[in-house]
Amino acid sequence: MFTGIVEGIGKVESLRAATGGVRRLTVKTDLEVGKLPVGASIAVNGACLTIVARRSGRPSTFQADVGPETLSCTTLGTLTAGGRVHLEPALRLGDPMGGHMMSGHVDGTGRVESAAKQGGAFALRVTAPEEISPYLFQKGSIAINGVSLTLNQVAGATFEVLLIPHTLAVTLLGELRPGDRVNLEADMIAKQVARFIERTHAR
Repeated sequence: MFTGIVEGIGKVESLRAATGGVRRLTVKTDLEVGKLPVGASIAVNGACLTIVARRSGRPSTFQADVGPETLSCTTLGTLTAGGRVHLEPALRLGDPMGGHMMSGHVDGTGRVESAAKQGGAFALRVTAPEEISPYLFQKGSIAINGVSLTLNQVAGATFEVLLIPHTLAVTLLGELRPGDRVNLEADMIAKQVARFIERTHAR
């Protein structure tokens, strides 16, 4: 489980082909990931990955395998050496819930339609895949590249979020430009409620 509160920025060292369609991702970060056990979960741009190797120090380095399913439904396959990513270790019992509940299971990728300053904030307009649109509603939650945000406006599968100065300072979202692809995870509770209603009506 994650909350969408980014704890650090990582720098991609490599993304190399492994066996069976898997790719091995190596990331360097100032986070103390060396203290996490092998097998621990970490969200990379919102996608939950398993740490398969790590090295302590400042900076620390970790490796994670990215499987075919993750490659097909996220942007991780487009990462290149030198690229930067959002990182969030898995939620621990007793940790504060600063954002909203997230599984790290990306629902699909969206396309940035516009990105512009709006007063002291930054307005980001994104079009999501049609299958995500039922879970989008004004003042609801959405995760963009692993960052918990509130939906400001919704029109079908297109939505807008406003990024405050703090979010711009601690994430990479302010670097997004029209045409960029982003990882999206719809609100977990909204998805569960929708599925419950669907099953109830199907009886």
